[in-house]
Amino acid sequence: MPVEVYIDGASAGDPGLSGLGIFIKNGRDSESFSLPAGRLSNHEAEFMALIEGMKLCADRRYSIVSFRTDSQIVERAADSEYVKNPAFKPYLDEIIRLKAAFDLFFIKWIPSKENQTADKLAKHAILLNPAD
Repeated sequence: MPVEVYIDGASAGDPGLSGLGIFIKNGRDSESFSLPAGRLSNHEAEFMALIEGMKLCADRRYSIVSFRTDSQIVERAADSEYVKNPAFKPYLDEIIRLKAAFDLFFIKWIPSKENQTADKLAKHAILLNPAD
């Protein structure tokens, strides 16, 4: 049975202080993470949420993972392993490298209303950044 991972990135400004929200659901068990991410654009925060979620799953030795994101750019990039914008290439390279940790890796776009838990975690994480 795949582990379901809901991810979201949030920025207070674009770029601005950012946070990552990751909600991992493994059967009846779940874990929630609010990770401060420093100054990023909103898209960069979305990519970082996927990367950090993948690292958490790899650390837990999950072999089948199914990610959910409300970011179409992240879903398309991770699925096709291609980005148009060269600024996102380093993020994609890391995603491709991390995919090797899993027997099966899935990513699916979902509407924002289905991603509220990760969204709340990401917004809370913005507040965890150290003050400038």
